[in-house]
Amino acid sequence: MKKLEAFTIPFVGLKQGKHTFEYQIDKEFFEHFEYDEFNSVDVKIDLLFDKKPTMMELTLKASGMVNVNCDLTNEPYDQPVNGELIMVVKFGDEFNDDNEDLLILPHSEYQLNVAQYIYELIVLSVPFKRIHPGVIDGSLKSEVLEKLEELSPKVDDIKEHENGEDIDPRWNKLKNLLNDK
Repeated sequence: MKKLEAFTIPFVGLKQGKHTFEYQIDKEFFEHFEYDEFNSVDVKIDLLFDKKPTMMELTLKASGMVNVNCDLTNEPYDQPVNGELIMVVKFGDEFNDDNEDLLILPHSEYQLNVAQYIYELIVLSVPFKRIHPGVIDGSLKSEVLEKLEELSPKVDDIKEHENGEDIDPRWNKLKNLLNDK
């Protein structure tokens, strides 16, 4: 956890107004969170810290690349990452982070570690379904894609059903299993 101390902002010593912080995030950062979905990481975080008399506003912006594996072919590729997180920090009787946009710190607190919020920003900026750009434009040649193409039903094999619905021939084979009893 000592490595994550670089992400601690001692806000008590800061003057009121806007302050900027920059962080360069790599794969080692994610090892602290035991997150291994990324092959490599090169993301820059720009943090605007606006200290006001009774509260603080944080604006985190992430931009860069993460290398991930495609969900279809398992081929690695660079996924662009762009995201923004705006958070308000107020003071109260006890710590409360139930609301994703509002963080309540105890009055006795004098510093804020932003590592968890950077982690969440980057992970949530990566699309849920990761598809290699070569799959989309057809330029990627892969054994997995060839096998998927081989196993997919052909347009000629799909027959027109009586009520106008297309029926996949695989369903007819499954229906035969019921009739074989």
